[in-house]
Amino acid sequence: MKKLNETQLAELEQDLNAIRDEVIADLGERDARYIRRMVRLHRTLEAGGRIMMPFGFIPPVFVAATASLGVAKIIENMEIGHNVMHGQYDWMNDPALHSQSYEWDTVCTSDSWRRTHNYEHHTYTNIIGKDRDYGYAVLRLTDDEPWKPWHALQFINYILLSVFFQWGVGLHELETEKLRRREISWREKLPFLKDFARKGGRQAFKDYLFFPLLTFPVAPIVLAGNISANLIRNLWSSTVIFCGHFTQDAETFTEEECEGESKGHWYLRQLTGSSNFTGGRWLHVLSGHLSYQIEHHVFPDLPAHRYPEISHKVQAVCRKHGIHYNSGSFARQYGTVLKRIARFSLPLGQANRAATA
Repeated sequence: MKKLNETQLAELEQDLNAIRDEVIADLGERDARYIRRMVRLHRTLEAGGRIMMPFGFIPPVFVAATASLGVAKIIENMEIGHNVMHGQYDWMNDPALHSQSYEWDTVCTSDSWRRTHNYEHHTYTNIIGKDRDYGYAVLRLTDDEPWKPWHALQFINYILLSVFFQWGVGLHELETEKLRRREISWREKLPFLKDFARKGGRQAFKDYLFFPLLTFPVAPIVLAGNISANLIRNLWSSTVIFCGHFTQDAETFTEEECEGESKGHWYLRQLTGSSNFTGGRWLHVLSGHLSYQIEHHVFPDLPAHRYPEISHKVQAVCRKHGIHYNSGSFARQYGTVLKRIARFSLPLGQANRAATA
Protein backbone atom coordinates (compact mmCIF):
# COMPACT_ATOMS: atom_id res chain seq x y z
CA MET A 1 0.00 0.00 0.00
CA LYS A 2 1.26 3.50 -0.81
CA LYS A 3 2.70 5.16 2.27
CA LEU A 4 1.31 8.53 3.29
CA ASN A 5 2.32 10.37 6.44
CA GLU A 6 -0.24 11.51 8.99
CA THR A 7 -0.49 14.99 7.47
CA GLN A 8 -1.13 13.54 4.00
CA LEU A 9 -3.68 11.07 5.39
CA ALA A 10 -5.52 13.90 7.12
CA GLU A 11 -5.58 15.84 3.84
CA LEU A 12 -6.85 12.75 1.98
CA GLU A 13 -9.63 12.41 4.56
CA GLN A 14 -10.55 16.08 4.16
CA ASP A 15 -10.63 15.83 0.35
CA LEU A 16 -12.89 12.76 0.32
CA ASN A 17 -15.13 14.09 3.09
CA ALA A 18 -15.71 17.19 0.96
CA ILE A 19 -16.97 15.03 -1.93
CA ARG A 20 -19.28 13.13 0.41
CA ASP A 21 -20.63 16.29 2.03
CA GLU A 22 -21.41 17.77 -1.37
CA VAL A 23 -23.51 14.74 -2.36
CA ILE A 24 -25.28 14.57 1.00
CA ALA A 25 -26.27 18.23 0.69
CA ASP A 26 -27.75 17.55 -2.76
CA LEU A 27 -29.80 14.42 -1.93
CA GLY A 28 -33.46 14.77 -2.77
CA GLU A 29 -36.26 14.05 -5.19
CA ARG A 30 -33.94 13.00 -8.02
CA ASP A 31 -32.57 10.15 -5.92
CA ALA A 32 -36.02 9.11 -4.68
CA ARG A 33 -37.33 9.02 -8.25
CA TYR A 34 -34.39 6.92 -9.35
CA ILE A 35 -34.73 4.14 -6.75
CA ARG A 36 -38.53 4.02 -7.15
CA ARG A 37 -38.06 3.74 -10.91
CA MET A 38 -35.73 0.79 -10.32
CA VAL A 39 -38.34 -0.85 -8.07
CA ARG A 40 -40.99 -0.45 -10.79
CA LEU A 41 -38.62 -1.86 -13.40
CA HIS A 42 -37.86 -4.86 -11.21
CA ARG A 43 -41.55 -5.56 -10.59
CA THR A 44 -42.39 -5.20 -14.28
CA LEU A 45 -39.63 -7.59 -15.34
CA GLU A 46 -40.52 -10.12 -12.66
CA ALA A 47 -44.23 -10.03 -13.53
CA GLY A 48 -43.42 -10.34 -17.22
CA GLY A 49 -41.16 -13.31 -16.61
CA ARG A 50 -43.68 -15.07 -14.37
CA ILE A 51 -46.54 -14.50 -16.82
CA MET A 52 -44.55 -15.72 -19.83
CA MET A 53 -43.01 -18.74 -18.10
CA PRO A 54 -46.04 -21.10 -18.41
CA PHE A 55 -45.82 -20.60 -22.17
CA GLY A 56 -42.19 -21.64 -22.12
CA PHE A 57 -42.93 -24.73 -24.18
CA ILE A 58 -42.39 -22.27 -27.05
CA PRO A 59 -38.56 -21.92 -27.07
CA PRO A 60 -38.33 -18.15 -27.77
CA VAL A 61 -40.87 -17.48 -25.02
CA PHE A 62 -38.87 -19.63 -22.58
CA VAL A 63 -35.73 -17.63 -23.37
CA ALA A 64 -37.56 -14.31 -22.98
CA ALA A 65 -39.26 -15.37 -19.74
CA THR A 66 -36.05 -16.68 -18.20
CA ALA A 67 -34.09 -13.58 -19.24
CA SER A 68 -36.79 -11.26 -17.88
CA LEU A 69 -36.92 -13.06 -14.53
CA GLY A 70 -33.12 -13.33 -14.33
CA VAL A 71 -32.62 -9.60 -14.98
CA ALA A 72 -35.38 -8.81 -12.47
CA LYS A 73 -33.49 -10.78 -9.80
CA ILE A 74 -30.22 -9.05 -10.73
CA ILE A 75 -31.74 -5.58 -10.43
CA GLU A 76 -33.46 -6.44 -7.14
CA ASN A 77 -30.29 -7.89 -5.61
CA MET A 78 -27.68 -5.51 -7.00
CA GLU A 79 -29.23 -2.08 -7.61
CA ILE A 80 -32.03 -2.22 -5.02
CA GLY A 81 -31.37 -4.69 -2.19
CA HIS A 82 -27.62 -4.28 -1.78
CA ASN A 83 -27.78 -0.50 -1.96
CA VAL A 84 -30.89 -0.07 0.17
CA MET A 85 -29.37 -2.25 2.92
CA HIS A 86 -26.33 0.03 2.97
CA GLY A 87 -28.64 2.81 4.16
CA GLN A 88 -28.32 4.75 0.91
CA TYR A 89 -32.00 5.69 1.02
CA ASP A 90 -32.71 5.78 4.77
CA TRP A 91 -33.08 9.57 4.54
CA MET A 92 -36.33 9.02 2.58
CA ASN A 93 -37.99 7.54 5.71
CA ASP A 94 -39.76 5.00 3.49
CA PRO A 95 -40.15 1.66 5.39
CA ALA A 96 -40.10 -0.21 2.07
CA LEU A 97 -36.66 1.24 1.26
CA HIS A 98 -35.07 1.37 4.71
CA SER A 99 -31.88 -0.52 5.47
CA GLN A 100 -33.19 -2.07 8.69
CA SER A 101 -36.49 -3.37 7.29
CA TYR A 102 -35.68 -4.38 3.71
CA GLU A 103 -35.66 -8.12 2.95
CA TRP A 104 -34.31 -9.12 -0.44
CA ASP A 105 -34.99 -11.90 -2.94
CA THR A 106 -32.15 -14.26 -2.04
CA VAL A 107 -31.52 -16.99 0.53
CA CYS A 108 -29.20 -14.80 2.63
CA THR A 109 -31.13 -13.03 5.37
CA SER A 110 -30.79 -9.26 5.43
CA ASP A 111 -29.61 -9.39 9.07
CA SER A 112 -26.81 -11.81 8.17
CA TRP A 113 -25.81 -9.69 5.18
CA ARG A 114 -25.61 -6.54 7.29
CA ARG A 115 -23.36 -8.33 9.78
CA THR A 116 -20.99 -10.07 7.36
CA HIS A 117 -20.94 -7.51 4.54
CA ASN A 118 -21.90 -4.06 5.81
CA TYR A 119 -19.92 -4.42 9.04
CA GLU A 120 -17.17 -7.03 8.59
CA HIS A 121 -16.28 -6.47 4.95
CA HIS A 122 -16.61 -2.70 4.81
CA THR A 123 -14.76 -2.23 8.11
CA TYR A 124 -11.93 -4.67 7.43
CA THR A 125 -11.79 -4.54 3.63
CA ASN A 126 -9.08 -6.88 2.29
CA ILE A 127 -7.41 -7.35 5.68
CA ILE A 128 -6.34 -10.99 5.61
CA GLY A 129 -7.70 -12.79 8.65
CA LYS A 130 -10.37 -10.14 9.28
CA ASP A 131 -12.27 -9.73 6.00
CA ARG A 132 -13.92 -13.08 5.35
CA ASP A 133 -15.37 -11.77 2.08
CA TYR A 134 -11.86 -11.87 0.66
CA GLY A 135 -11.96 -15.29 -1.00
CA TYR A 136 -15.08 -16.29 0.95
CA ALA A 137 -12.99 -18.85 2.90
CA VAL A 138 -12.96 -20.86 -0.34
CA LEU A 139 -10.37 -19.17 -2.58
CA ARG A 140 -6.72 -18.50 -1.82
CA LEU A 141 -5.85 -15.14 -3.41
CA THR A 142 -2.70 -14.03 -1.58
CA ASP A 143 0.57 -15.47 -0.30
CA ASP A 144 -0.43 -14.23 3.15
CA GLU A 145 -2.68 -17.30 3.34
CA PRO A 146 -0.78 -20.60 3.70
CA TRP A 147 -1.09 -22.93 0.71
CA LYS A 148 -2.79 -26.29 1.22
CA PRO A 149 -3.06 -29.14 -1.28
CA TRP A 150 -6.77 -28.58 -1.89
CA HIS A 151 -5.96 -25.08 -3.19
CA ALA A 152 -4.63 -26.77 -6.35
CA LEU A 153 -8.28 -27.45 -7.22
CA GLN A 154 -9.59 -24.01 -6.36
CA PHE A 155 -10.83 -23.36 -9.91
CA ILE A 156 -13.44 -26.04 -9.17
CA ASN A 157 -14.35 -24.20 -5.96
CA TYR A 158 -14.53 -20.96 -7.92
CA ILE A 159 -16.99 -22.49 -10.41
CA LEU A 160 -19.11 -24.02 -7.65
CA LEU A 161 -19.13 -20.76 -5.67
CA SER A 162 -20.24 -18.85 -8.76
CA VAL A 163 -23.02 -21.31 -9.68
CA PHE A 164 -24.39 -21.51 -6.14
CA PHE A 165 -23.45 -17.97 -5.14
CA GLN A 166 -26.65 -17.05 -3.27
CA TRP A 167 -26.27 -20.18 -1.13
CA GLY A 168 -22.58 -19.51 -0.51
CA VAL A 169 -23.36 -15.96 0.59
CA GLY A 170 -26.30 -17.20 2.66
CA LEU A 171 -24.07 -19.67 4.54
CA HIS A 172 -21.12 -17.28 4.84
CA GLU A 173 -21.87 -16.44 8.46
CA LEU A 174 -21.60 -20.13 9.37
CA GLU A 175 -17.81 -19.63 9.44
CA THR A 176 -17.03 -23.19 8.41
CA GLU A 177 -13.28 -22.61 8.63
CA LYS A 178 -13.64 -21.76 12.35
CA LEU A 179 -15.87 -24.79 12.88
CA ARG A 180 -13.19 -27.00 11.31
CA ARG A 181 -10.56 -25.53 13.62
CA ARG A 182 -12.98 -25.90 16.58
CA GLU A 183 -12.66 -22.22 17.41
CA ILE A 184 -16.47 -22.09 17.59
CA SER A 185 -19.11 -24.75 18.12
CA TRP A 186 -22.15 -25.78 16.12
CA ARG A 187 -24.28 -24.84 19.13
CA GLU A 188 -23.16 -21.22 18.79
CA LYS A 189 -24.35 -21.23 15.19
CA LEU A 190 -27.80 -22.70 15.83
CA PRO A 191 -29.62 -19.30 15.87
CA PHE A 192 -28.05 -18.41 12.54
CA LEU A 193 -28.84 -21.82 11.05
CA LYS A 194 -32.49 -21.51 12.09
CA ASP A 195 -32.78 -18.09 10.44
CA PHE A 196 -31.02 -19.36 7.31
CA ALA A 197 -33.26 -22.43 7.12
CA ARG A 198 -36.38 -20.27 7.35
CA LYS A 199 -35.23 -17.80 4.69
CA GLY A 200 -33.68 -20.40 2.40
CA GLY A 201 -36.75 -22.60 2.75
CA ARG A 202 -39.07 -19.74 1.78
CA GLN A 203 -36.96 -18.91 -1.27
CA ALA A 204 -36.75 -22.53 -2.40
CA PHE A 205 -40.48 -23.03 -1.86
CA LYS A 206 -41.32 -19.90 -3.87
CA ASP A 207 -39.14 -20.64 -6.90
CA TYR A 208 -39.06 -24.43 -6.94
CA LEU A 209 -42.49 -25.45 -5.61
CA PHE A 210 -45.09 -22.67 -5.47
CA PHE A 211 -44.74 -21.19 -8.95
CA PRO A 212 -44.20 -24.54 -10.71
CA LEU A 213 -47.21 -26.10 -8.93
CA LEU A 214 -49.29 -23.03 -9.70
CA THR A 215 -48.87 -23.93 -13.36
CA PHE A 216 -48.98 -27.68 -12.81
CA PRO A 217 -49.40 -28.91 -16.40
CA VAL A 218 -46.19 -27.14 -17.38
CA ALA A 219 -44.50 -27.34 -13.96
CA PRO A 220 -41.20 -28.80 -15.32
CA ILE A 221 -40.86 -25.87 -17.74
CA VAL A 222 -41.53 -23.29 -15.02
CA LEU A 223 -39.12 -25.07 -12.66
CA ALA A 224 -36.42 -25.09 -15.33
CA GLY A 225 -37.01 -21.40 -16.02
CA ASN A 226 -36.77 -20.48 -12.34
CA ILE A 227 -33.58 -22.50 -11.89
CA SER A 228 -32.10 -20.81 -14.96
CA ALA A 229 -33.06 -17.33 -13.74
CA ASN A 230 -31.38 -17.96 -10.40
CA LEU A 231 -28.31 -19.27 -12.21
CA ILE A 232 -28.14 -16.12 -14.36
CA ARG A 233 -28.34 -13.97 -11.23
CA ASN A 234 -25.72 -16.06 -9.37
CA LEU A 235 -23.18 -16.05 -12.19
CA TRP A 236 -23.59 -12.33 -12.86
CA SER A 237 -23.52 -11.12 -9.26
CA SER A 238 -20.51 -13.28 -8.35
CA THR A 239 -18.57 -12.07 -11.40
CA VAL A 240 -19.33 -8.41 -10.62
CA ILE A 241 -18.23 -8.82 -7.01
CA PHE A 242 -15.06 -10.70 -7.95
CA CYS A 243 -14.15 -7.98 -10.48
CA GLY A 244 -14.46 -5.37 -7.74
CA HIS A 245 -12.29 -7.16 -5.19
CA PHE A 246 -10.02 -9.87 -6.60
CA THR A 247 -8.29 -8.23 -9.57
CA GLN A 248 -4.53 -8.33 -9.99
CA ASP A 249 -4.01 -4.73 -8.78
CA ALA A 250 -6.38 -4.88 -5.79
CA GLU A 251 -4.15 -4.79 -2.72
CA THR A 252 -4.43 -6.85 0.45
CA PHE A 253 -3.35 -5.86 3.94
CA THR A 254 -2.11 -7.40 7.17
CA GLU A 255 -3.72 -6.83 10.54
CA GLU A 256 -0.51 -5.27 11.82
CA GLU A 257 -0.36 -2.50 9.21
CA CYS A 258 -3.98 -1.54 9.92
CA GLU A 259 -3.77 -1.36 13.70
CA GLY A 260 -5.12 1.92 15.09
CA GLU A 261 -5.75 3.31 11.62
CA SER A 262 -7.22 6.76 11.16
CA LYS A 263 -10.15 7.56 8.87
CA GLY A 264 -7.64 8.77 6.30
CA HIS A 265 -5.82 5.45 6.44
CA TRP A 266 -9.15 3.62 6.11
CA TYR A 267 -9.90 5.72 3.02
CA LEU A 268 -6.47 4.83 1.57
CA ARG A 269 -7.15 1.13 2.13
CA GLN A 270 -10.49 1.37 0.33
CA LEU A 271 -8.92 3.18 -2.62
CA THR A 272 -6.06 0.72 -3.08
CA GLY A 273 -7.97 -2.47 -2.26
CA SER A 274 -10.77 -2.00 -4.81
CA SER A 275 -11.25 -2.19 -8.59
CA ASN A 276 -13.57 -0.52 -11.09
CA PHE A 277 -14.61 -1.63 -14.54
CA THR A 278 -15.83 0.50 -17.40
CA GLY A 279 -18.88 0.09 -19.63
CA GLY A 280 -22.21 1.54 -20.69
CA ARG A 281 -25.05 2.80 -18.53
CA TRP A 282 -26.90 -0.51 -18.29
CA LEU A 283 -23.74 -2.39 -17.35
CA HIS A 284 -23.49 -0.03 -14.37
CA VAL A 285 -27.18 -0.42 -13.47
CA LEU A 286 -27.08 -4.23 -13.69
CA SER A 287 -23.95 -4.28 -11.52
CA GLY A 288 -25.69 -2.18 -8.87
CA HIS A 289 -23.07 0.45 -9.81
CA LEU A 290 -20.47 -1.84 -8.21
CA SER A 291 -18.61 -1.22 -11.44
CA TYR A 292 -17.57 1.79 -9.33
CA GLN A 293 -16.36 -0.39 -6.47
CA ILE A 294 -13.75 2.17 -5.46
CA GLU A 295 -16.41 4.84 -4.94
CA HIS A 296 -18.65 2.31 -3.21
CA HIS A 297 -15.97 1.28 -0.72
CA VAL A 298 -15.16 4.91 0.02
CA PHE A 299 -18.82 6.04 0.20
CA PRO A 300 -20.97 2.94 0.91
CA ASP A 301 -23.94 4.96 2.19
CA LEU A 302 -24.23 7.34 -0.79
CA PRO A 303 -26.83 6.42 -3.46
CA ALA A 304 -24.88 4.25 -5.90
CA HIS A 305 -26.31 5.91 -9.00
CA ARG A 306 -24.30 8.98 -7.94
CA TYR A 307 -20.96 7.17 -8.30
CA PRO A 308 -20.48 7.87 -12.04
CA GLU A 309 -20.80 11.62 -11.50
CA ILE A 310 -18.34 11.74 -8.59
CA SER A 311 -15.80 9.28 -9.97
CA HIS A 312 -13.83 12.03 -11.74
CA LYS A 313 -13.53 13.86 -8.40
CA VAL A 314 -12.26 10.70 -6.69
CA GLN A 315 -9.78 10.20 -9.54
CA ALA A 316 -8.58 13.78 -9.09
CA VAL A 317 -7.99 13.12 -5.38
CA CYS A 318 -6.06 9.96 -6.26
CA ARG A 319 -3.87 11.87 -8.72
CA LYS A 320 -3.25 14.57 -6.14
CA HIS A 321 -1.97 12.04 -3.61
CA GLY A 322 -0.22 9.73 -6.09
CA ILE A 323 -2.65 6.83 -5.49
CA HIS A 324 -3.30 4.28 -8.25
CA TYR A 325 -6.94 4.33 -9.42
CA ASN A 326 -7.53 0.72 -10.46
CA SER A 327 -9.91 0.73 -13.43
CA GLY A 328 -10.19 -1.14 -16.72
CA SER A 329 -12.61 -2.80 -19.08
CA PHE A 330 -14.89 -5.50 -17.72
CA ALA A 331 -13.08 -8.15 -19.81
CA ARG A 332 -9.64 -7.01 -18.65
CA GLN A 333 -10.55 -6.96 -14.97
CA TYR A 334 -12.26 -10.34 -15.17
CA GLY A 335 -9.18 -11.74 -16.91
CA THR A 336 -6.96 -10.60 -14.03
CA VAL A 337 -9.34 -12.23 -11.54
CA LEU A 338 -8.93 -15.57 -13.32
CA LYS A 339 -5.16 -15.10 -13.39
CA ARG A 340 -5.12 -14.38 -9.66
CA ILE A 341 -7.17 -17.49 -8.89
CA ALA A 342 -4.82 -19.57 -11.05
CA ARG A 343 -1.66 -18.02 -9.61
CA PHE A 344 -2.51 -18.64 -5.98
CA SER A 345 -3.72 -22.17 -6.59
CA LEU A 346 0.03 -22.95 -6.60
CA PRO A 347 2.28 -23.15 -3.53
CA LEU A 348 4.19 -20.07 -2.42
CA GLY A 349 7.41 -20.74 -4.32
CA GLN A 350 5.63 -21.87 -7.47
CA ALA A 351 3.30 -18.87 -7.37
CA ASN A 352 6.24 -16.49 -7.19
CA ARG A 353 8.04 -18.24 -10.03
CA ALA A 354 4.85 -18.23 -12.15
CA ALA A 355 4.38 -14.51 -11.53
CA THR A 356 7.91 -13.66 -12.67
CA ALA A 357 8.08 -16.12 -15.57
